[in-house]
Amino acid sequence: MKQSGTRIRAVMAEIQSRIASRACLPGARLPSVRAQAQAMQLSVSTVVEAYERLAAEGVIAARPGSGFYVTGPVAPLTLTEIGPKLDREVDPLWVSRQSLETDASVLKPGCGWLPAAWLYEAGMRRALRALARADTLALSEYATPLGYPALRQFLSRRMTSLGIEAAPEQIMLTESGTQAIDLICRFLLEPGDTVLVDDPCYFNFHALLKAHRVHVVGVPYRANGPDVDMFAAALKEHSPRLYITNSGIHNPTGAVLSPVVAHRLLKLADHSDLVIIEDDIFADFETTPAPRLAAFDGLSRVIHIGSFSKTISASLRCGYIAARGDWIENLTDLKIATAFGGGRLAADIVLRALTDSGYRKHMETVRLRLAEHMDKTISRLKAVGITPWLTPQAGMFLWCRLPAGMDAANLARACLQDNVVLAPGNAFSQSLSASDYLRFNVAQSTDSRVFHVLARALCT
Repeated sequence: MKQSGTRIRAVMAEIQSRIASRACLPGARLPSVRAQAQAMQLSVSTVVEAYERLAAEGVIAARPGSGFYVTGPVAPLTLTEIGPKLDREVDPLWVSRQSLETDASVLKPGCGWLPAAWLYEAGMRRALRALARADTLALSEYATPLGYPALRQFLSRRMTSLGIEAAPEQIMLTESGTQAIDLICRFLLEPGDTVLVDDPCYFNFHALLKAHRVHVVGVPYRANGPDVDMFAAALKEHSPRLYITNSGIHNPTGAVLSPVVAHRLLKLADHSDLVIIEDDIFADFETTPAPRLAAFDGLSRVIHIGSFSKTISASLRCGYIAARGDWIENLTDLKIATAFGGGRLAADIVLRALTDSGYRKHMETVRLRLAEHMDKTISRLKAVGITPWLTPQAGMFLWCRLPAGMDAANLARACLQDNVVLAPGNAFSQSLSASDYLRFNVAQSTDSRVFHVLARALCT
């Protein structure tokens, strides 16, 4: 009887999960009792009982001679019910929430940003003092729809150094890099469209794409970029509308796109309807600039985005989109519809910080510190049996493999008990093929307690 009850609850949970993820909307017909029983390899009587209990709760309703249908209003969107089933304790949203919500006593080698002391505080304070003396309009008015003209002009010149030709009119400021991707997804995608991502990729790409209810396909990422043969196969099989990737330094692997792979990707894209979002958030961490798809493509099918949360301040929400003119026109309308005016204060502070005489030297110091701690972190991780997938040329991330037989999710749960937040590999992997990997932020791995906790957890 107990086993039968467990099976009934499993059927109920499956149906409730579909409703929570909006896979089954109000009025949708559920699979027949026989079809559901066959799909779950259960008896028909078990499914009948589960359906009847759901009907008694008012979740579904029976229509004689027709079947069972979903009732009630549309369920609130629950992102954790969409897509591959990850343990809630280590999924992308949990990693983000733990990193953002825990206090300063918690060590966060799994988070994706620099320690506060590493950011450009002096330049920020100078910018704030100068802005405090600005005229009233600068302190109180909405920004123009495209965003602060002086910052867009600066970004246009800055992109030229990377070979990207984007006039100020082709650049729109956003509240963040995440908002930039969200607006592009709203502009280009319909629910059910296919989007390609690197496998592994930045975990918030997964969370954001779930919210847009699209089909996500991962392409294995190699030391020089995505696997070109697998990319070609995905284009042929899925006809994706969008591909999202990092330019420059890849998150989480620290790898760099090679010119050959960049060229081959764009050749493949030329024979499809694919649009590419190139996220350039780590540009200022590079010692030698990597190829930019937007430079090779001329902003034809590549959309270039970025922000300044990693180098200046995460409190200043300011990002940008560079794209062809007609797309910027439509994206601007969409920005007005969803956010109205932009953040004029944030854009002004960012520009003052970027053009401050000390910013270049500050970033030189940051790059040197990252290189130093990259070497130290690799050495300390190897001492406990954790090895890097590759040694990055620059940046803050190390993508590391655990000793044989170790599971990153279990290790993360164990380390959390000792106030250490890790970033397990499957949070980054669409195929869930990185269960023995962790991403480390070398700037957040300077405390010896991180490695003591890791060593103890690896031995239990």
